[in-house]
Amino acid sequence: MLNFSILLFQDAEEEAQSILSVILQGGVLGMIIVAILLVLSILALYIFIERYLTISKAESVDQNFMNSIRMNVQNGNLNAARALCQRTDTPVARVVEKGLMRIGKPLKDISAAIENVGNLEVFKLEKNLSNLASIAGAAPMIGFFGTVTGMIITFQTMASNPEASELAGGIYQALLTTAFGLFVGILAFVGYNVLVSKVNKVMFKIEASAMEFIDLLQEPAG
Repeated sequence: MLNFSILLFQDAEEEAQSILSVILQGGVLGMIIVAILLVLSILALYIFIERYLTISKAESVDQNFMNSIRMNVQNGNLNAARALCQRTDTPVARVVEKGLMRIGKPLKDISAAIENVGNLEVFKLEKNLSNLASIAGAAPMIGFFGTVTGMIITFQTMASNPEASELAGGIYQALLTTAFGLFVGILAFVGYNVLVSKVNKVMFKIEASAMEFIDLLQEPAG
């Protein structure tokens, strides 16, 4: 078992060294492009994890929340309803709280206030999603830039020295930057779409809760 672990460690170390050697053979420009793509990948990962946790928290709505709001409003206990909203840190709770604060005003004004708060909450959830989309689009382009410069280096080398070993640097740069750029771009693109899907779910819950609250206000007093 110990020998097997040692072999795995040695294989991992040799693989890391081979990847590093490929990066180094890509030349200075290749290393710069790889470094930029590495920074973009770290930034994309940070945005995805931070937004995923934030949106997941906003997505979790207690099923009994609206029932409690309904009971308090029907009993005329608006203070208790607002206190419940303040204790519940979700977009739905903040939307309902705004509606509670507008009770007594025309229904059109209440609807407009709720809609404004809902739009603001969605805007907060979409924070940095545009940056993630930009990374998804920019990373492959940066990788292709490395491909073009790598091929230029290769043809320049061919013109002066057609030895295969001398051509390796440009070819390494072309292949490595393309692969890395596509890898970062694909991950950022998938992450962006996952987050957009989750934001849409939160939007649906906000709209459903807002409609339920408006319907509650239109119910005849019991």
